[in-house]
Amino acid sequence: MSTITALETSDIRFPTSTMLDGSDAMNPDPDYSAAYLTIVTDSDDGLTGHGFVFTIGRGNDVQVAGIRALEGHLVGRDVEELLASMGATWRELVYDSQLRWLGPEKGVMHMAIGAVMNALWDLKAKRAGLPLWQLLARMSPEELVELVDFRYLTDAITPEEALQIFRAAVPGRAEREAQLFAAGYPAYTTTPGWLGYDDEKLARLCREAVADGFGQIKLKVGGDVDDDVRRLGIAREAVGPDIRIAVDANQRWDVAQAIEWMRHLAPFDIAWIEEPTNPDDVLGHAAIAVGVAPIPVATGEHGANRVMFKQFLQADALSVLQIDATRVAGVNENIAILLLAAKFGVRVCPHAGGVGLCEMVQHLSYFDFIALSGRRDDRMIEYVDHLHEHFAAPVDVHGGCYWPPLAPGSGAEMLASSRREFEFEAYA
Repeated sequence: MSTITALETSDIRFPTSTMLDGSDAMNPDPDYSAAYLTIVTDSDDGLTGHGFVFTIGRGNDVQVAGIRALEGHLVGRDVEELLASMGATWRELVYDSQLRWLGPEKGVMHMAIGAVMNALWDLKAKRAGLPLWQLLARMSPEELVELVDFRYLTDAITPEEALQIFRAAVPGRAEREAQLFAAGYPAYTTTPGWLGYDDEKLARLCREAVADGFGQIKLKVGGDVDDDVRRLGIAREAVGPDIRIAVDANQRWDVAQAIEWMRHLAPFDIAWIEEPTNPDDVLGHAAIAVGVAPIPVATGEHGANRVMFKQFLQADALSVLQIDATRVAGVNENIAILLLAAKFGVRVCPHAGGVGLCEMVQHLSYFDFIALSGRRDDRMIEYVDHLHEHFAAPVDVHGGCYWPPLAPGSGAEMLASSRREFEFEAYA
């Protein structure tokens, strides 16, 4: 038996605004940040669990405080008991009546619970000696169903349906794992597309993306329509006719404005329009989907919880679902969202690129391919070439693909030296 002895938190901020990395129409000067958590135990193995919430600067201290508010739920607890039934652990945290009042199931506390759950999954995978994706992909269908809270979801998917989906994927698990090692998992890159980059840098990074094997790039849009048309012209000329170009408005537009704006961008053969309006506006996204068809609508990185994703799918408001490793309440809730996507037959192309998001979300896509949907056709994980050097197991992306890690854990562990260097108080 071992117990949790501490929740160690850090306010980590990288000054990415100095180079305009991450800049878009709604976030012109982001400092990529992590409200970081280490779960420490008294176990003889010395293993720790790591998780975080990605933010872009101010407010990161508030998110750290949210994580600290969960200390009473965890410090002194039996580690084996918590890890043995991760579904029960998720429900205990999410359904704390007083903390739940602050959401419910959205905002700072819900994301804080996600950091805790992700850290526990990191610890569980390390104890098993497996990368998180393999740990999940080797669980039985019954074990996987236990992880998911079906409250509020049964009008869309029931536990019995989920069990059938997981069981149907069992026969091909070994073959798909071998395919993953042999061919990787497709990636697309947002590295060229930040709104603050000048034209020369945009064109150069577009050419480099093609040379690196990416079949799709993404550009930020929404600042000025004429400027967007000009930038897309530069990008299309740089990549040629066969590379897909997606665009991302980062919630910039009203509904009618989104439809009209995309009319100007459609001639550039747009792969999808991402986050065209407020991320909670299900009906607005549904109207945009009709208005910009056949251009697909993509969204999800700011989706607050599994219920929002259920409604988007029920309303035909998205056709590219974008999970995020730290926006919802961790691995368990993302499995619920992946189940919904499988039930509705919608492709999943995760959001990544922020601090450590590439390292973490890849595990969910591999799990989905091996043990859930069984598909990776026309699916991609976002990639941005920022800050990977700060992680103990940095993501491996080459040839336009992600390649599966074998290091035990979830990929969330940041190097201690980087945490010390970029602790906010150290350079504030």
